[in-house]
Formats: sequence, C-alpha cells, structure tokens
Amino acid sequence: MNVIDETRARRELPAPTLARAIREAAGVSQSAVARDLGVTRMTVCRWESGRCRPSIEHVAAYAEILRALHDETRGQR
Repeated sequence: MNVIDETRARRELPAPTLARAIREAAGVSQSAVARDLGVTRMTVCRWESGRCRPSIEHVAAYAEILRALHDETRGQR
C-alpha cells in the first residue's frame, strides 16, 4: 500500500464510538479484532475510546475489518 492509499484509508475510519458500535453489533470481541490485526486487546480498546488512532501499518486492515463487520451486520437485518 502506498502513502496515498494509507491516507485515504485513515480518513475512512469511522469515529471511535461508531467503530465500537459496529464491532458490538456484529457480536465480535475486542480480542478477536486484536488477534486479526496482530495487536493487543488494549490497543483496540484505546482506538475505540479515541485515546489513540491506529498506526499507518494497521489503519487499512482495521478499516477493512470494520467495513466487513458493518456489511455483515446490515445483511443480517
């Protein structure tokens, strides 16, 4: 991924509270998201609380997970 793609992905992340709501609506734990991204559960907790943002190396993958969870949840309704 190049710098332009990484910047676009960073802008596409939902607000931290919305990211948490998406994950919770899908019934997925912070631990599961963390495991898929290769980070700790506390890191995901910090992202969802807005205390910090994902690093460039994690932002695109995190955005993709959230998109997939959101799409999955919408498809179940």
